[in-house]
Amino acid sequence: MPMNRPVVVGVDGSPSSLVAAEHAAHAALLRSRPLHLVHGYLHPLGYGVSLNPYDVGVPAPSEEAQKMLERTASDLADRWPGLVVEVRQVAGGPGVTMIEESRRAELVVVGSRGLGGFTGLLLGSVGAQVAAHAHCPVLVVRPDEQPIPVDAPVLVGVDGSESSRLAAGYGANEAALRDVPLVLVHVGPPDGDRTVPEEIEESQAAYQAEAVRLLAEASAAVRAEHPGLVVREHPVRAAGAAQGLIKASGTASLLVVGTRGRAGFAGLLLGSVSQAAIQHAHCPVLVAHPYPVS
Repeated sequence: MPMNRPVVVGVDGSPSSLVAAEHAAHAALLRSRPLHLVHGYLHPLGYGVSLNPYDVGVPAPSEEAQKMLERTASDLADRWPGLVVEVRQVAGGPGVTMIEESRRAELVVVGSRGLGGFTGLLLGSVGAQVAAHAHCPVLVVRPDEQPIPVDAPVLVGVDGSESSRLAAGYGANEAALRDVPLVLVHVGPPDGDRTVPEEIEESQAAYQAEAVRLLAEASAAVRAEHPGLVVREHPVRAAGAAQGLIKASGTASLLVVGTRGRAGFAGLLLGSVSQAAIQHAHCPVLVAHPYPVS
């Protein structure tokens, strides 16, 4: 992977995008990468409407947006000494612009709501689009996630799928960069508290053994790559994988999820567990997309 890939964040002046820019600055410094603030300045006209620039004329980048970008860049450079920041306006809708930028990025950071966001929607359509379709890892940040938590562990959901193995690798890198422990979480079915028939007891025991095996496997792979990292294995029980991870995320600085778990359908770019996590987790969420093969 090229060493000069930047951390890219979409900025539109909204509070959500400014919080995302703050997290992106932190991520860029941790990685010793430049930070690119990007503003996609064509308003998306809705789904399925193709925009022909010859019909409407492509508007020029606006001076107001340029000032907003430069002000944000200068604030970030003041607050994060050593940070290299570039700004750019791109003729495209915000979602399409960020997905295109992700082809050349180390990490893309999105706020959960932009200027057009409805408060009832926890993740705006742009954030959801980028989280599902990017060509590199995506960090999704919600506006209430400030200040940046620094010493809490990084959490990764483990289910034995290829996607979760990738997530565990990214999670280990993040934990090593931040110098915090990595917690591997496997979510199993809820524990019945009353007397259960023998066959249910057997299936509970089988689950227990499977959880131990999956966590041990993930843990061994991570330790081989990062011998000095503190790694904890944490089996939890919940009504579903999403609920378990969301609850566990309350004590984390970052939750890392794969794009699809075991039940993934190839056509769905982002599985239901990952979607629920980016909507409801109590900390920023990193969606572990693989980098394009160059």
